[in-house]
Amino acid sequence: MLPAALAVALSPFPLIGIVLILSGAHGRRNGLFFAAGWITGLAAAATLVAVLLDGADDPDSPSSAIADWGRVLAGGTLIVLGARKWCNRPRAGEQTPPPRWMASLEDATAARALLLGALLAAANPKNLVLTASAAASIVEADAHDIGLTAAVAAFVLIASSTVLGAVGIHLAGGHRAATFLDSIREFMVANNTGITVIVLLLLGASILGDGLSGLGR
Repeated sequence: MLPAALAVALSPFPLIGIVLILSGAHGRRNGLFFAAGWITGLAAAATLVAVLLDGADDPDSPSSAIADWGRVLAGGTLIVLGARKWCNRPRAGEQTPPPRWMASLEDATAARALLLGALLAAANPKNLVLTASAAASIVEADAHDIGLTAAVAAFVLIASSTVLGAVGIHLAGGHRAATFLDSIREFMVANNTGITVIVLLLLGASILGDGLSGLGR
C-alpha cells in the first residue's frame, strides 16, 4: 500500500489547497479543519473498501476476484486519466485558470475547509482509486481487527503526511514558514501536469499489473 499512499500524499491539489487556506485570515483554524476533513475522508474510504472486500485474503474467494478485477479497471482508468491529462496539458505560453474551488480558499469558513478536505480526500477519483487499491492490499494481506486498523491508520498517516506537514510548518514557523509554503505552492502549480501524469501512469501500470497477476493465479 506504500506506493498508493505516497501517490496520494504527492497529489498537487490538496497541497495547493492547504497552503492557500493557511495563508488566509483564519489560516491556523481552517488549516486544522482541512486536515481533519482530509484524514476523515481517507479513513472512511479505506475502511469502506476494507469492509466490502472482507474475505479477499482467500485467493479463491469472490472478494479476491472482485479485488483483482477492480485493480485491472482502476489501473486502466489511471493510465487513461494520465494520458488524457498529458494530451490536454497547457501549451507553451498558455495559462490554465485555477479550479473554481480554489478561488475563495483564503476566505473559507471552518465548515467549508472541513468539507473541502473530506471531498478532496474521498471524492477525488484518483484518490479514491488509490485508496481502494491500498485497502484491497491490506485485506489481502490477511489483516484483521487490530492489524487491519493499524494498517489503515498507517496508510492514512502516510497519505496525509504532506497536508499535516504543511499545517505543522505553518503553526511552528511564522513568516518564514509562510514564504516557504508559498514557494512550494508555486512549484506545485507550475509542475502540476508533470507530477500528476507521472503519478497516474506509474501507479496505473503498477495496479494494472497487480490485478492481472492476481487473475492469473
